[in-house]
Amino acid sequence: MSAVDTPAPAETSGPLEADEIARIVSGYTFEAETLDLGALVNGDPVPEAQIRIPLAMTNRHGLVAGATGTGKTRTLQGLAEQLAAKGVPVFAADIKGDLTGVATPGESNEKLLARTRAIGQEWEPAASVTEYFALGGIGTGVPVRATVSGFGPLLLSKVLGLNETQESSLGLVFHYADEHGLALVDLSDLRAVLTYLTSDEGKAELKQLGGLSSATAGVILRELITFADDGADVFFGEPEFDVKDFLRTAPDGRGVISLLEVPGVIDKPALFSTFLMYLLAELFETLPEVGDLDKPKLVFFFDEAHLLFKDASRAFVDAIVQTVRLIRSKGVGVFFVTQTPKDVPADVLGQLGSRIQHALRAFTPDDAKALRATVGTYPTSGYDLERTLQELGTGEAIVTVMSEKGAPTPVAWTRMRAPQGLMSPTPAPAVAAAVTASPLLARYGTAIDRESAREILTAKMAAADAAEKAAADAAQRAKDEAEYAKQKAAIDKAQEKAERDAQREYDRLLKKTGGSTRTTRKAEKSPLEQVLGSKTTQTIISSVIRGVFGNGRR
Repeated sequence: MSAVDTPAPAETSGPLEADEIARIVSGYTFEAETLDLGALVNGDPVPEAQIRIPLAMTNRHGLVAGATGTGKTRTLQGLAEQLAAKGVPVFAADIKGDLTGVATPGESNEKLLARTRAIGQEWEPAASVTEYFALGGIGTGVPVRATVSGFGPLLLSKVLGLNETQESSLGLVFHYADEHGLALVDLSDLRAVLTYLTSDEGKAELKQLGGLSSATAGVILRELITFADDGADVFFGEPEFDVKDFLRTAPDGRGVISLLEVPGVIDKPALFSTFLMYLLAELFETLPEVGDLDKPKLVFFFDEAHLLFKDASRAFVDAIVQTVRLIRSKGVGVFFVTQTPKDVPADVLGQLGSRIQHALRAFTPDDAKALRATVGTYPTSGYDLERTLQELGTGEAIVTVMSEKGAPTPVAWTRMRAPQGLMSPTPAPAVAAAVTASPLLARYGTAIDRESAREILTAKMAAADAAEKAAADAAQRAKDEAEYAKQKAAIDKAQEKAERDAQREYDRLLKKTGGSTRTTRKAEKSPLEQVLGSKTTQTIISSVIRGVFGNGRR
């Protein structure tokens, strides 16, 4: 029977027996390459009992948890440094900005050296090759943007806080845009589509969508406007970031540590966490199947993981579960970093092969409940975990990982190794210089605004407005021409009547004068002119015109 299969002794809060220590040593002895996590603690550190994780098992995912100030960030930093040193690229979100220290050699002091010697760590300062990124270019880093189409309706619904009905309706809008060749590059494009569908020009097409009501479209549009007004529109656009750029190695073979600097967006937790999920989903979509590798192609640290799952819809959680389950076959390992395992849904937690649990606090009934729930997720061990998890010192953790055989290793109280990089932020000028020198800056540094849905629909609506105006103008011209023809016909008719009346008057005068039209005065007008100019004839013409056009007073 192997050491891993040996029945564990009853839980105890006292020192471990020699056979339990031997069991732990055996359980963490591996043939393949490993990452060193630290040394077993049994009252004092036991340097010969090194706690490790097989490098190949880091793509079976993991969890780094613990209360604030217990050492999670330093554990993350130490893991990232070792992975990079072994040629594995690393991605991590830098919430507070203090992970930038990986790019600068650490600073030695007596306290640090005494601690590292006690756990058998031969500590030397070292810097890792580091690339800095920033969401939408907010902050210091190469801009990371996504198109709205690439982000997708599921993730965008999470960011906007939409309910499941609104989420499905947003999916219909994306489908409509795709079917009609309307590229959704930024938020203004999506707003343009929604505005068009709720306008007079688009209401017929909105009706054809079936499941999208104008009221729901209006709600989504208002949420988008608020979202953009909060400054979130800068995260969407082109050039869209290619996640394969996270899988880079340095010329000397070391993996590049990619840090997403997010201090400027930490007040938008839903956006931050969902954007990380987008990057992970993009990795899943774009990377080829590679099966089990000797070492991962990338390890992705998902910090503040509780933000991702807060108020998440069932469809959203299902998408995460599916991604985590399948992405390891793409050579990507995912480590969730949060406060308690309770922050992570059970379906996700069950897929995490390695567990590094720093201290938990139990100051409230809810804390105590979370503590008991955490204990219940660990295999049987020689510890009273409910007590031990509250007694862990800073930089100590309860560890169990996946062995080379795929079985959990014994639970071990571990004093974690110290990072070799600076355990405080790298000076800002050095970070800025690294960003300026990045070969990726020329590719992603300048935003591009190409023709997309907004421009297409604006032109379409402008053309519709122009056509409507032209039709209205044509109708008005036709109306004016008809009115003119009517008026001309009336005038012609009046003129004809006046001429007939004048002719009758002329004939009457001729008859009266016996046919003679000569006068004694040379300048006297002809009888026809006399008739046409007579007061009687003018009165007749005026009355006819007034009858047609009114009295002329408007």
